[in-house]
Amino acid sequence: MTDSRAFYARSGSVWDDLVTMLHLPYTVWHLSYVAIGAGLAAILDWKILTGTLLAFFFGLGIGAHALDEVHDRPLRTGISDGTLWALGIGGLVAGAAMGVVGAIVISPVLLIWVAIGVVLAAGYGLEWSPILHSDWGFGVAWGAFPVLVGYWAQTQSLSLAVLLVASATTVLSRAQRELSTPARRIRRTDDPVEVSGWTRDQLLSTWERALQLMSFAMPLLALGLLAGHL
Repeated sequence: MTDSRAFYARSGSVWDDLVTMLHLPYTVWHLSYVAIGAGLAAILDWKILTGTLLAFFFGLGIGAHALDEVHDRPLRTGISDGTLWALGIGGLVAGAAMGVVGAIVISPVLLIWVAIGVVLAAGYGLEWSPILHSDWGFGVAWGAFPVLVGYWAQTQSLSLAVLLVASATTVLSRAQRELSTPARRIRRTDDPVEVSGWTRDQLLSTWERALQLMSFAMPLLALGLLAGHL
């Protein structure tokens, strides 16, 4: 029987709960957008890219996901509310702190991106706004924003190319949401599902197999873009 929470969910220990909370395939997927944005730059600064990836990992991977879990327990982990709040706030602070360091090294303008990132991560996780937590809000916050920041950190500018790629990742993130929402609904129902002779697991696979493949494809695309700078 599949796990009722997510295809990447693990159980059995505190460590398993922490790994589950990270939504690891999706975190890597959206970090790939940072790398894709950076890979569009004519000259790639690997140190800046590393710092940008770490900032997003702390702010998005840990901060936003911990706040999402403490808000309404979508993954039903055994992590205490206090620990989740500490991880959520700590992740955002760590990500913002790295952004402040980046502003000193790169440009004070980076602080604007940092502020937007904190609002998007906290606002999405805690569902401050129905617009921010909508399908298109998800696409912009988790698709376009990482690409734009990844590129801007390298070039301190924007271009038509990065705007087009950011538009593409917005739509791709929207497609991700279209696939994951019904799959999540099926996973979290207690009633057996039987549609035209399909079992519950077969029905889930129609959405989640595509999600799994996409979560592998985006890191490969990012690595391909970065490899061009080696």
